[in-house]
Amino acid sequence: MSIKIFNTMTRQKEEFEPLEEGKVKMYVCGPTVYNFIHIGNARPPIVFDTVRRYLEYRGYDVQYVSNFTDVDDKLIRVANELGSDVPTVAQRFIDAYFEDVTALGCNRADVHPRVMESMDIIIEFIEALIEKGFAYESEGDVYYKTRQFEGYGKLSHQSIDDLRAGARIEVGEKKQDALDFALWKAAKEGEIYWESPWGKGRPGWHIECSAMAKKYLGDSMDIHAGGQDLAFPHHENEIAQSEALSGKVFSKYWMHNGYINIDNEKMSKSLGNFVLVHDIIKKYDPQLLRFFMLSVQYRHPINYSEELLENTKTGLERLKTSYQNLKHRLESSTDLSTTNEEWLGKIEQLHQQFIVEMDDDFNTANAISVLFDLSKQANHYLLEKNTHQEVLKAFIKEFETLFTVLGLTLTEESVLLDEEIDQLIQERNQARKDRNFSRSDEIRDQLKEMNIILEDTPQGTRWKRG
Repeated sequence: MSIKIFNTMTRQKEEFEPLEEGKVKMYVCGPTVYNFIHIGNARPPIVFDTVRRYLEYRGYDVQYVSNFTDVDDKLIRVANELGSDVPTVAQRFIDAYFEDVTALGCNRADVHPRVMESMDIIIEFIEALIEKGFAYESEGDVYYKTRQFEGYGKLSHQSIDDLRAGARIEVGEKKQDALDFALWKAAKEGEIYWESPWGKGRPGWHIECSAMAKKYLGDSMDIHAGGQDLAFPHHENEIAQSEALSGKVFSKYWMHNGYINIDNEKMSKSLGNFVLVHDIIKKYDPQLLRFFMLSVQYRHPINYSEELLENTKTGLERLKTSYQNLKHRLESSTDLSTTNEEWLGKIEQLHQQFIVEMDDDFNTANAISVLFDLSKQANHYLLEKNTHQEVLKAFIKEFETLFTVLGLTLTEESVLLDEEIDQLIQERNQARKDRNFSRSDEIRDQLKEMNIILEDTPQGTRWKRG
């Protein structure tokens, strides 16, 4: 079996063959850190963390780089509004980003390069483009000669003539051509700046990723990824810069995740439907948001609403309940001597189906359907009079393996019961055995007031937070 990836460059699924056998070099465009991330910003970290996890599960050594844009116009504006400075604002929201995406189950990249820490390599990159005739200085600014790069538009599948028709030179720009884009911007009065051969200034947006990708991954990588909105002009411009300098293919595969709508409308501040992850995870388990995101294939748009999130919660709880029931049965099982090859075969078949779905362009939606099939089969097995430890363990291991690949956890979101609550549950169990139902109900009500809800199952009494 081999993995297939939908390559934005060719607009078709291609068999994944990395540049170096067994190794994957992967770059994911990170956020501009001027605010807390919104739900749209959360999709790339979740999607591509899952891609990375699956590639590692399939045996690849993945080198994963994801940057921070920590200086640009938005950061300068917010710093001025807060009466602060750009480095302070950037650090505040980088910390907030890590807090949010860690809660969402995302592992940190191997490297998280920052623009402010990469100024030397950015300036060197621009100097090299000027030397090769692909860029020019103009009154302290530096621009890229878009027409000079023969393949411009190949990622977004646009012709240079079509792009020219919509291009215009804004007031204050000193371009030779409307299609040219900024590599370096001369500093305005009072702005943060760095010294350069062209005077005081700061980088344009697109150059930073080209320079940082080159430093950490070399001239060519296997996968370059990000949100659909980055395909043009950001990724198109990265290709132009990087391939002009190196003469090599910048990235073999391009992956882009789809947009997120809020209650069937495009998310925007003007519509008042701008939803921050910081706020969602105060109300909902962050794992639920990850599960929700993965329930749709990454290239497709997602419609977000609290109602849909609640519906997703029911499904996730169903999977966790199956897992917990298996664990309870295993704890009480004493049958060590026999097994059931038929059931072990069913579990292996589901495992292989999960791989088939994930191999098909990381189709997490179909992979989650396999999880529900696993849950259904587990529930059927638990109805059998005689269960076997080996089969129970195989079911449990399969749940844990597939959840880990998807970056999901099977543990309860709440803390463990403290000694007092544990004693109350034991007392209630004894009251039920003694047919003292009034005391049993009294304890149930007492626990309910403590936000502990009990569930009496054939495998024993389970609890969860209300």
